[in-house]
Amino acid sequence: MVRLAKELGPLQVQRLTEPGWHAVGGVSGLYLKVAPTGARTWVLRATVGSKRRDMGLGGFPSVTLAGAREKAREARLLIEKGTDPILAKQKAKSALIAEQAKAKTFDEAVTSFMDAKGDEWRNVKHRQQWVNTLATYASPYIGNVLASDVTQAHVEQVLRPIWREKTETATRVRQRIEKVLDFARASGWRTGENPATWRGRLSELFPKPSKIKSVVHQRALPPREMHAFMLKLRKAAGTAARALEFAILTAARSGEVRGATWSEIDLEGGFWTVPAARMKAGRVHRVPLSAQAVKLLKALPRIKDNELLFPAPRGGLLSDMTLTAVLRRMAVDAVPHGMRAAFKTWAMDHTEFPRELVEIALSHTVGDAVEQAYARSDMVERRRVLMTAWAKFLDTPQQAGKVVQLKEKRA
Repeated sequence: MVRLAKELGPLQVQRLTEPGWHAVGGVSGLYLKVAPTGARTWVLRATVGSKRRDMGLGGFPSVTLAGAREKAREARLLIEKGTDPILAKQKAKSALIAEQAKAKTFDEAVTSFMDAKGDEWRNVKHRQQWVNTLATYASPYIGNVLASDVTQAHVEQVLRPIWREKTETATRVRQRIEKVLDFARASGWRTGENPATWRGRLSELFPKPSKIKSVVHQRALPPREMHAFMLKLRKAAGTAARALEFAILTAARSGEVRGATWSEIDLEGGFWTVPAARMKAGRVHRVPLSAQAVKLLKALPRIKDNELLFPAPRGGLLSDMTLTAVLRRMAVDAVPHGMRAAFKTWAMDHTEFPRELVEIALSHTVGDAVEQAYARSDMVERRRVLMTAWAKFLDTPQQAGKVVQLKEKRA
């Protein structure tokens, strides 16, 4: 027969201060362990299966004598049922840690997504727009909701206030929520279908964007007004005016021009090579420079220790609105990007240059994936003819209602 220890009372336990193991009775194997430092802890000694176990039950007096006996009885019951209390506790803790690791809010999922996939955005501005749209439109509704708990009702709550008034923005928000939730599922933070999926889900609840979205074209000048405009622009002083002039001559985007450096320019060969990292399509883009564009560049001041063609007054990049401000001061109802539209209108409606040539000049993707795989040439010399014709057109006065047609000269 197992000899049971004498059952001690609370006052007797309080007086146990001698270092060592003190049986307190009430439950077989329950001890108060007193350390040499004076610290006292409850320990249940028991055989579990074939192993001797010392199970900590908490410190004294935080855990009272009654509390220690209750914990010891619960552990004994588990042992009798064939369960190792220590192992069960370890498994429960491990499961809790794993569950906590999966408990990511939507905002946290966005941050993790951008950390993992952010390098796919070569354009810093585009990456920031990605983050900003979710912070502005999604976060107020689902930012603090666990990614695992985001439902279709949540997504509807985000989209309904902006679907008709800001259709293009709403479409992007939906796509970005879908991407983040796909990432969350792949990361093990949620299961099941994606509630932000369009086809077969939200498409049944919202009108098609194409049915309600009004297309807003970038304000542009008609080709016949470009000559007079260029005369006026060339009289305008300042770096921003020269940047806008260069953008028009090259049919380039504002960001590509504002970030252009002297190391990208080959004045002798008449080329501007924009690196892939600064291109929207993520590909190197060679721009053949017309004589007018080369003349403009040669006239630019070179600033010591500054590689930018068109630096801001403090040395950094010109802001995105700087070129727009030039047009506003000139009282011209157009935007810088609209100048690319003027170039395309001139090339397509008033010349016989092939559409593909014009699209490549605008650094647009031409053809499907198969065609792109085989189209290794950027037709740069043929584009030199195109850009020379464009520069000549800009220098040529146009009669009202008449635009001179220019043809590509084949070698």
